[in-house]
Amino acid sequence: MHKNTYPEHEVQVRIRYQETDKMSIVYHGNYFTFFEIGRTEYLRNCGYTYRKMEEEGVFAVVVKAECSYHKAAMYDDLITIKTTIKRITRVKIEYGHQVLRGNELLATGHITLAFVDAEGKLRPAPDWIRAEE
Repeated sequence: MHKNTYPEHEVQVRIRYQETDKMSIVYHGNYFTFFEIGRTEYLRNCGYTYRKMEEEGVFAVVVKAECSYHKAAMYDDLITIKTTIKRITRVKIEYGHQVLRGNELLATGHITLAFVDAEGKLRPAPDWIRAEE
């Protein structure tokens, strides 16, 4: 990845009944799960995984999470989760997320992760992330 030219990644998910409330509307907390799906698939698309990172002794912990809700997702909707890297610092990575149903924007989110070691102490981002900064 090259600084300021991070690609956007998309993944589609169909809303399952268990993700909805009694009115068949997606429970608000599930959007953070959608964001996690987006981040995980973003990394996989770049040829990397959280599993590999953890095997190397690097862990990514959420230090900030925001979500703005625009329209409700419903049971059986096919949604698209768009994920981009907004910024990488020495010890953090910031992601931006959009959840869409077709062209309708349902939610936006921003998640910041800090890189830590197995003891929870801050550590630099993995080399593969910073390689082309």
